[in-house]
Amino acid sequence: MYKDKRIAIAIPCYKVEKHLERVVAGVPDFVDKILLVDDCSPDNTPKIMEKIAGADSRVEALHNTKNLGVGGAMKTAFRRCIDSEVDVAVKLDGDGQMDPSFIASLVDALDDADFSKGNRLFDREMLRRMPAVRRIGNMGIGFMVKMASGYWNISDSVNGFFAISVPTLRKMDLKRIADRYFFESSMLIELYYTGAVIREVAMPAIYGDEKSNLSVWKTLFSFPPKLIAAWIRRIHLSYFVYDFNICSLYLLIGLPSFLFGLIFGICEWIHYASMGSPSPTGTIMVAVLTFILGFQMLLAAAQYDITAKNPFNKK
Repeated sequence: MYKDKRIAIAIPCYKVEKHLERVVAGVPDFVDKILLVDDCSPDNTPKIMEKIAGADSRVEALHNTKNLGVGGAMKTAFRRCIDSEVDVAVKLDGDGQMDPSFIASLVDALDDADFSKGNRLFDREMLRRMPAVRRIGNMGIGFMVKMASGYWNISDSVNGFFAISVPTLRKMDLKRIADRYFFESSMLIELYYTGAVIREVAMPAIYGDEKSNLSVWKTLFSFPPKLIAAWIRRIHLSYFVYDFNICSLYLLIGLPSFLFGLIFGICEWIHYASMGSPSPTGTIMVAVLTFILGFQMLLAAAQYDITAKNPFNKK
């Protein structure tokens, strides 16, 4: 136990035969349970898992019957944690990119939170080494995750090193959590509906000879549609189903005004330009005023959303 909390470490295992034994060996002694989840790895990872489980009574080897991705493997571990007498579940990757010495810091952060996660962006050296395309992509995806999840204070949204209290896990709809690389982002999105408080823990990134299966370009094209859909769902539930407040009015008036001003202005400009004559002053004023009014109200709605308390947090 650690500070009267029973800790379970969940390690998704896929093609980690070179790193798994070293990763498990680095898990602190205070950890009560280590869950290794084989996600139908085609190499020797399953055999190594069984070998480790036979040598350490804390280790339990779990096997998915088909490849489900990192999210699917973690949900297998989550269900085992919910059925076990543990208080905290910690995700630790099996490729050695996460330092197990930070497990205690993640668990400590749960003293006043429900979910804690690592933040690598405080590591300036890592930022200097990161390619410009990846850095810009992280910024763009990170901003969209903030919009979709409502957790505007989270910086390193795609960091998969996290700890979560098991009571919070029980509140989550695991079916809505993505199975594959959208897993970390979908975790934040679904945590919002439990009213969870999140804390970040600064930690460095570790890079070795491991290779990521995640394509930067695939992420940039596949994540935005999912994040936009999640954002629309959150706004709908937060401001039109579970509550109705000034932000709801900003959205109801601001969005139609903004779209009307934009579309009307473009259409009228094209119309008069095709005739070779300038647009009438009145037409310009209608387009500009409705566009500016709508834009200002949408900014006000965004400001309200950033500073507002999570309506699902009943504490």
